[in-house]
Amino acid sequence: MNADIGYGAQARAAYAENPAESRGRLYPEPESPTRTPFQRDRDRIIHSSAFRRLKHKTQVFVYHEGDHFRTRLTHTIEVSQIARSLARALRLDEDLAESLALAHDLGHTPFGHEGEDVMHDCMAPFGGFDHNAQSIRVVTQLEQRYAEFDGLNLAWETLEGLVKHNGPLIGTDGAPLGKFKDGELPFAIREYAARQDLLLDTWPSAEAQAAAIADDIAYDAHDLDDGLRAGLFAIEDMRAVPFLASILEEVDGRYPGLEESRRIHEIVRRSITRMVEDVIREAVRNLEEIAPNNVQDIRMAGRCLVGFSRDMVLQEKAVKQFLFARVYRHADVLAVRRVVARIVRDLFERFLAQPETMPKPWNVGLGDLNEKEVARRVCDYIAGMTDRYAIEEHRRLFDDTPDLG
Repeated sequence: MNADIGYGAQARAAYAENPAESRGRLYPEPESPTRTPFQRDRDRIIHSSAFRRLKHKTQVFVYHEGDHFRTRLTHTIEVSQIARSLARALRLDEDLAESLALAHDLGHTPFGHEGEDVMHDCMAPFGGFDHNAQSIRVVTQLEQRYAEFDGLNLAWETLEGLVKHNGPLIGTDGAPLGKFKDGELPFAIREYAARQDLLLDTWPSAEAQAAAIADDIAYDAHDLDDGLRAGLFAIEDMRAVPFLASILEEVDGRYPGLEESRRIHEIVRRSITRMVEDVIREAVRNLEEIAPNNVQDIRMAGRCLVGFSRDMVLQEKAVKQFLFARVYRHADVLAVRRVVARIVRDLFERFLAQPETMPKPWNVGLGDLNEKEVARRVCDYIAGMTDRYAIEEHRRLFDDTPDLG
């Protein structure tokens, strides 16, 4: 096996997920004569209401700040492209990797991570909030389009990859791991795990690992791009980060005097390429080391196999630290975050106190719910909002909706 493997290759590796051997769906359905289970999942995700709403959900910059900044939808599309590239190179199932990439942010709140932070704080007395877990809730319950079931009834492999794309959620003793180790798993995951065993104590498929690292790569690249174009930092500021400095030197050496917009694009695309090629080389090395014969060997490997090399982990960490200081904690970004935090908190407090003010069908059957169940319904309603709709709802209920402009 070598680092060029997969480019142009069509044969699926023995360790890839095989759609013909899928564990099926919670609600059995006839097989499609024209599409594999993972292709059907991709199509169902793309046609879902939650996917369409990503168009008007914040990535870093709220929609009013410009038409060319990333939204949750454009971020998702970029992640899916990178995930497919990784899957192709490693001879994985591209359709499964793409499906996972397309679904990974369906549970995100309006207003990006600020919205998520506020929602988690508001829901702390009622089981908390986690956007990854909310994505599971969306695809298994909240999407209500089909005559025979709630949710999208996705294949087991898609749900497994979506719920634990960053690794096992529990140990062999059943105790939560990672960021959940001091508490319990999110409500949505616990709720669904009671219905279907997603092997929460194992690693996910290589396809899920590819989608997860594709998310990191896309984040870094497009936040550099958006930060530069928003004027939050200058190109020369990137020389403080060795990874970016070397790319800048390469671009300027080959294209001296290049206009800034093209210079930015060359830097961004080379960042993606370097990271993608690093993941492929590292994954090939890892796969050669453990020599998996099937997808179960991937799950039982005890570690991530599709990720950055040790050197790239350090370089990527430095990029993230730069972005944290120059973009996510920039005064202009923080000012907007404070405003949108108020909008989300106001909505939650009002709907929790007066749930009947939610529109149909959210205000139906409230008398049959306890306080925790009402809070979860309010959470589901707000988490599904776009930025614009959240602002409109705030204006409907309050006389002092802040001006984001």
